[in-house]
Amino acid sequence: MGHRALFAIEHNNATGRVSYWEGTTHHSAADRNGISLADYIHAMYGLLRQAKARDVLMIGCGGGTLATMLTRAGVRVTMVEIDPASIDVARRYFHLPDSVVCHIGDGARFLRRDARRYDAIVLDAYTQSGIPRQFRRKAFFAAARARLRRSGILLVNVIVADDDDPLPFDLAAPMRTSFRQVRLLDSPDYTDRNAVLMAGTVKALRLPRLLLKPARAARKLAQSMKTFAFREI
Repeated sequence: MGHRALFAIEHNNATGRVSYWEGTTHHSAADRNGISLADYIHAMYGLLRQAKARDVLMIGCGGGTLATMLTRAGVRVTMVEIDPASIDVARRYFHLPDSVVCHIGDGARFLRRDARRYDAIVLDAYTQSGIPRQFRRKAFFAAARARLRRSGILLVNVIVADDDDPLPFDLAAPMRTSFRQVRLLDSPDYTDRNAVLMAGTVKALRLPRLLLKPARAARKLAQSMKTFAFREI
């Protein structure tokens, strides 16, 4: 049996920044109010607001910052996380609201058993080895499509090593077996970056901008978001 990496919460008293680490993996960073300091989280937030999503399923927790931000905007959020410790961290240190319904378990299995339909599904699940295998298969994307409403969207966080990394395109292939529209929001020329692979009713979505300013570093975050562009798949 493998050993779970130790997690740590880093709090900067001067700035109010809170960070969540598991081993060498950095899961989340937020201001003192639970607003994310990660550009891709704000990109996802902007895309979901554009899509007018009112009922969102999130697979993967981290610090739960996106769920916190969406809930404060009046969005109903359901979360599935395989590690209960992440839920505890999000509640205790990142202001995850009690109204976010959390399920402990595998997200792919949850999709197969869940009967509800959602306006959007967000996949942001990583291990030390990357995106778990069950989230790379055609069956997962078929299950996600079945759980989305007609105008729904699927957003997937993809960590891209560089411009030659094939991962976004490798994921887009099985995704296209269930979705006609697939797009990639990325920051070309940067290394070890977060990109957003999206599917569903995404053709009309525009480049997201900063809608919810954190208590600090808002200007830097807004500049970082300007590096996003839609890439050809």
